[in-house]
Amino acid sequence: MTADELVALFDLAPAGEDRFTGLSPHNGWRRVFGGQVLAQALVAAERTVVDRQPHSLHAYFLLGGDPKKPILFEVERLRDGRSFTTRRVVARQDGMAIFVMTASFHGQETGLDHAAPPPAAPPPAACASPYEAVDMLEAPSRFRMKGMLDTTWPIEYRPTDLSRYAPEAKRETGQSFWTRIGERLPDDPALHRAALLYLSDMTLLDVALRPHGMTIYDHRLQVASLDHALWFHRPARADEWLLYAQDSPNAANATALVRGLLYAADGTLVSSVAQEGLLRRRGDI
Repeated sequence: MTADELVALFDLAPAGEDRFTGLSPHNGWRRVFGGQVLAQALVAAERTVVDRQPHSLHAYFLLGGDPKKPILFEVERLRDGRSFTTRRVVARQDGMAIFVMTASFHGQETGLDHAAPPPAAPPPAACASPYEAVDMLEAPSRFRMKGMLDTTWPIEYRPTDLSRYAPEAKRETGQSFWTRIGERLPDDPALHRAALLYLSDMTLLDVALRPHGMTIYDHRLQVASLDHALWFHRPARADEWLLYAQDSPNAANATALVRGLLYAADGTLVSSVAQEGLLRRRGDI
């Protein structure tokens, strides 16, 4: 998929009052990528808001979407207040809800300003391509990782520590990646918000497997995003390198909590992310 095709992916078609239709790319995936439905839902919500930008959103993935079928996004105008606007978006296929999201919008205000500093990381140019990690994995995982890398373009990412994929990798609860949309996008800030949300779902659950010496490409696992929350702190371009610092403070009951901070290359904190995911050993199903 090219950057132009990504832009077209976010260009939802009107389908009635506060209703919009989105399509999926033909990339061979059996389910709709979670970042796609997140981004399309945000686009739908933004179509109903004037002069305010999203500052937070909270979403649940209810059913796996079928990429061969269109997705209907229904927007409910929950509130238009003096300072904040709230929207609820339900995504449906065949009349069934597959996803629900609540998003809050806020106008620009002056106030206190601080941010946690980014972790130390080598610059993107000094980081290896993830393709170099493919041969470090066992055969089934190797094929899954290469297939993922071949079909997620234009999302580009580079691990800051390639040894994370080594058989005897140090078991830690955190990791970081550089990530971006690998082709230039138009300057529309709303498009960059959607694209940032789109790529925020990539690699996130993988950090919950690092303490166990595993990756999301392990064929012995069933891995799925259950929910997703994101806060927009400051403007950013999704087609410029962003450092994605991730950690997983907990895993229990076949689920894991993961968190992420997205920094611009100059160290500016632009977004925070949280997600809970299903991590189930297939033998335990």
